[in-house]
Amino acid sequence: MSNAHGGDDHGHDEGHTRDVPAEQTTLSVPSMDCASCADKVTGGLESVPGVTRIDANPTTGTVEVDHEAGTTLADLERAVERAGYEVTDADDGDERSGTWTSTRALATYVAGVATLAGLLLANPLTQATGPTVEGFPVGDVAYLAAVAVGGAAVFRNGYYSLRQRSLDIDLLMSVAILGALAVSVGFGERLYFEAAMLATLFSISELLERYAMDRARGSLAELMELAPDDATVIRDGEEVTVAADAVARGERVAVRPGEKIPRDGVVRDGTSAVNQAPVTGESVPVDKTAGDEVFAGTINEGGYLEIEVTSDAGEDTIATVLELVEAAQRDTTDREQFVERFAGYYTPLVVGVAILLALVPPLFLSGAWETYIVYGLTLLVLACPCAFVISTPVTVVSGITSAARNGVLVKGGRHLETMGDVDAVAFDKTGTLTKGELTVTDIVPLGDNDEQDVLRCARGLERRSEHPIGEAIVARAETADVAERDVKAFEALTGQGVTADLDGTTHYAGTPDLFSELGFDLSHVHAATDGGQLTRTTRNICARTGCLDLLDDVIPRLQSEGKTVVLVGTDEEVEGVVAVADEVRPDAGRVVSTLREAGVHVAMLTGDNDRTARAVADEVGIDDVHASLMPDEKVAAVEQLRETHGTVAMVGDGVNDAPALATADVAVAMGAAGTDTALETADIALMADDLSRLPYLHRLSRSANGIIRQNIWTSLGVKALLAVGVPLSLVPIWAAVLAGDAGMTVGVTGNAMRLAGLSPEK
Repeated sequence: MSNAHGGDDHGHDEGHTRDVPAEQTTLSVPSMDCASCADKVTGGLESVPGVTRIDANPTTGTVEVDHEAGTTLADLERAVERAGYEVTDADDGDERSGTWTSTRALATYVAGVATLAGLLLANPLTQATGPTVEGFPVGDVAYLAAVAVGGAAVFRNGYYSLRQRSLDIDLLMSVAILGALAVSVGFGERLYFEAAMLATLFSISELLERYAMDRARGSLAELMELAPDDATVIRDGEEVTVAADAVARGERVAVRPGEKIPRDGVVRDGTSAVNQAPVTGESVPVDKTAGDEVFAGTINEGGYLEIEVTSDAGEDTIATVLELVEAAQRDTTDREQFVERFAGYYTPLVVGVAILLALVPPLFLSGAWETYIVYGLTLLVLACPCAFVISTPVTVVSGITSAARNGVLVKGGRHLETMGDVDAVAFDKTGTLTKGELTVTDIVPLGDNDEQDVLRCARGLERRSEHPIGEAIVARAETADVAERDVKAFEALTGQGVTADLDGTTHYAGTPDLFSELGFDLSHVHAATDGGQLTRTTRNICARTGCLDLLDDVIPRLQSEGKTVVLVGTDEEVEGVVAVADEVRPDAGRVVSTLREAGVHVAMLTGDNDRTARAVADEVGIDDVHASLMPDEKVAAVEQLRETHGTVAMVGDGVNDAPALATADVAVAMGAAGTDTALETADIALMADDLSRLPYLHRLSRSANGIIRQNIWTSLGVKALLAVGVPLSLVPIWAAVLAGDAGMTVGVTGNAMRLAGLSPEK
């Protein structure tokens, strides 16, 4: 039903903070599913003494209330119920099933049976009155019973709307039902059937609308279920089962196969494959061993793991994601603001037309009062744009939660909307289009040496180096399992390389310039054969260049591919060439081509040199390259892209590209899981270090914008067609409820739910 905890006291209308003890309570109000509903709930709570801030969110069906310590939960619940809404227990399970067993549902069933009985006893199509009691048709009695039972909640809510001067659907429907009864009594035009149908169909419509909103809210509920409730913690050598929130930072938890990891942490013992899809969206389990980071809510697929908890309760990755998703659902998009402004004009306008239609023809054109009053009442039914108003928020909720389930955190509806309108995407290079880790890409042996000889020499020279290039060479040598050499007299040569004695002989590893200074004429050094045969790597270069001259062919070719060239040898012999590069992500080319096929301009912004940048750009298919950029120059490049192409998204790591990310219309950060900075600074975060989620994000956002447009114009179009048909006697009052309210509500919600069917794989 609610939760309460201490918090800051933010006045909702005083405009300042009051230094008094404060608490925050969250109420679950599932029947609050539109902006006017939220206004009534807010109005009711404002009358409670001690309430300082109210945040009623119809898209989640919750109300956050900041209040003084003396304000009780019962006070808040009574205020909401006085406004016409029921406070429920948020932990009761599936609210969708509760929709059809609620008090409102039971009353609707009774009203439906009574309306059906009236139809059987007094068919409005044949005008048969059926049996009577003291001259009053029994069928009409059944209709009145349907109005009394089915309309009770409508009249109650209409009363609260009238008190708060809210021209919403409850008030308009109450007027329509009572107006139909008044015409029946005052003009003898039997509209009891219409009144019963209004009460019954509107109640059904309200149930359908609540069910539809609960479907959208259910997506967030599924996310909340990812985090396990319990954890097996190891204390004093024994395993104890406790609540997951009760585990302290630094404690160890045991996670067996099939169990969820309860909190963020680091593996200290054991090896297993972990399904990280709940957090990062990765479809393939990730192998984890000692020292690897794991996230709460992910699933241990294989072996036993002991994990040291590294986060406090409520601050792990899954909790952060849930908090940001909930906040995102409260965010109001530009289209939603337009809809709300439009609705503020639409409803009074249609009500005014309804009044004129009911009064002008009878007063000035000799029209029948009973006929035109019914026309006016029908327009009143069409005056509240319920489906129109919920068309945007229900789509945003569906889109944001769908993205979260697939490892994409969208931090607000406006960012989802903007991403769908993107005209250009600017990529950082290092760590975005590339892996951000140097690796050995080519080994060219010279003389009588083979690849193993070159690696063994390079490893001995670079083992004590702290330079990333040296670390990459050592890692490749360890993978190849080459033998170690005796190393002495190591020295780093700043800007050129390193030198050391290997097995008593002085060796060097460094730039071509270093070896030129040692007296080598590299233009006369050629790659030789290995036992009469070219090595695999050498043969590949030979096939590309047509010869094996180092200075004129091999080195320039490697450098043109964006690779750093390291020569290895003594002061008498160059033994080989090692090329090191930041590898391009295997899916980068496909991502770029997919975006370009969607009509998006793609650019690269990097601080790296032009040669390396263009080598990567050529490999992934980017023509627009901006290299050697300082941070302020990246900002200028983003602004230039906006002037040339329109809306710009910037994709980076969320840290090094902060100014450019902040300048772009929407900032997308890579690999944000477990990275607080990226989660906080980016508008959208790709939780996994996986660029392939970007085309999915673009498609989802574009589809969401399309669905919002479809919902808005369809709901307005149907209302307009029905309104035109009213004075032509083509639209009975019950049809206005069935098609214009219930039908459109279900239609726009079902359309929004289509977003859940989109996935990165599709």
